[in-house]
Amino acid sequence: MNLIRDTFKRGKYQDVILPLTVLRRLDCVLAPTKAKVLETQARFKGKLENLDPQLRRASGFAFYNTSRYDFDKLLADAPHLAANLRNYIAGFSPNMREVLGKFDFDNTISKLHEAGLLFQVMERFKNVDLHPDVIDNPTMGTIFEELIRKFNEALNEYPGEHFTPRDIVHLMVDLLLGGDEGRIRQRGVVLTVYDPCCGSGGMLTISKEHITLGVRRNGDLVRGPINPAAEVHLFGQEVNPETWAVSKSDLFMKSTDGRDAENIAFGTTLSNDRHAKTQFDYLIANPPYGKDWKRDEAAVRAEHERGAAGRSGPGLPRISDGQLLFLLHMLAHMKDPEKGGSRVAIIMNGSPLFTGDAGSGESEIRRWILENDWPARDHARAPRFRAHQGPGRRRYRGCGGTAGRVDRLSEPARPAQAAAAGLPAGNGGC
Repeated sequence: MNLIRDTFKRGKYQDVILPLTVLRRLDCVLAPTKAKVLETQARFKGKLENLDPQLRRASGFAFYNTSRYDFDKLLADAPHLAANLRNYIAGFSPNMREVLGKFDFDNTISKLHEAGLLFQVMERFKNVDLHPDVIDNPTMGTIFEELIRKFNEALNEYPGEHFTPRDIVHLMVDLLLGGDEGRIRQRGVVLTVYDPCCGSGGMLTISKEHITLGVRRNGDLVRGPINPAAEVHLFGQEVNPETWAVSKSDLFMKSTDGRDAENIAFGTTLSNDRHAKTQFDYLIANPPYGKDWKRDEAAVRAEHERGAAGRSGPGLPRISDGQLLFLLHMLAHMKDPEKGGSRVAIIMNGSPLFTGDAGSGESEIRRWILENDWPARDHARAPRFRAHQGPGRRRYRGCGGTAGRVDRLSEPARPAQAAAAGLPAGNGGC
């Protein structure tokens, strides 16, 4: 960061580091099949109208790059680095170009070039090996999340917009899946997991890992998979363009078919539900807290006017906090009990759990949830976590806990309560 300090303000470091981290990871992932992709393109160019299936097959992924450049070749031609880097980015398949476009990286290339820093910055990234054999997928996911957390803290963004700590995500997934192992272990089972504000995708990938790969701590397997043969499809939506790009690119690199990546939609969930009329088996989220829903107000109020046919029929929370709207959205995407039902895990601060007088929007939403007998548990078996925000870091410590109690998540400015609630559709039991 010292290299770009005089050219970019601290809040703009992410404009350089996030896209170049993604590009370097892509470069390393595609390196083993780069020659095969170029050979395939040369062989079929002009002979086939659509080369996309052949190029995907050659790359081994649902994306590819047909530019002759990689990081090594780019740096070998320093005088033309800016133009060649743009050529390299343009060589990606359309689905990956859409992802990279969310970074608005072309302007950053121009700024680095004009400041005489493009070669030095690119060289720094080229010297880092991000191949999956060196940095595995879970570790790479953690790197992306940590970068986003640091950048959001530097911008002093809304609390809760940075990533959710992995220990808390593992806890939420345990609550989400706990007691449902019989269903998950069925032969030929196909399951869906959805996060309406998926950020960099950590909750989705950890949910899938719990089911198919097991749980690891520091690289060691501490608990085996529930069903390694289960087919798990991930779905999500994210409103921030940079974190959407990180999530989508990361999922593209984690599978050969790109199915999960294609299911990550861009846009604001509250006013533009990109997965409307779709029900999911498992729903998990950490919606932003302390953030208003003014930008979505017209669409949300229109949904409310639709009553039971809309997502926000039971009530509207105060305009300053949209957490309960995300919960209502998730409940609207649950399967009916006769179709197997669904489970929901959501983490919230204290405001939506306790604020609002009788008859208020918050109170009416809580009453509706209780009257439908949806809550299976406010809390099952987690320790209490307290978060302390120090300069440039956040640390968590367990303080014990009791079944049936809501855990408390504290920050320096004010205490907050966090609830991880498993909600099976139409069933009050666990």
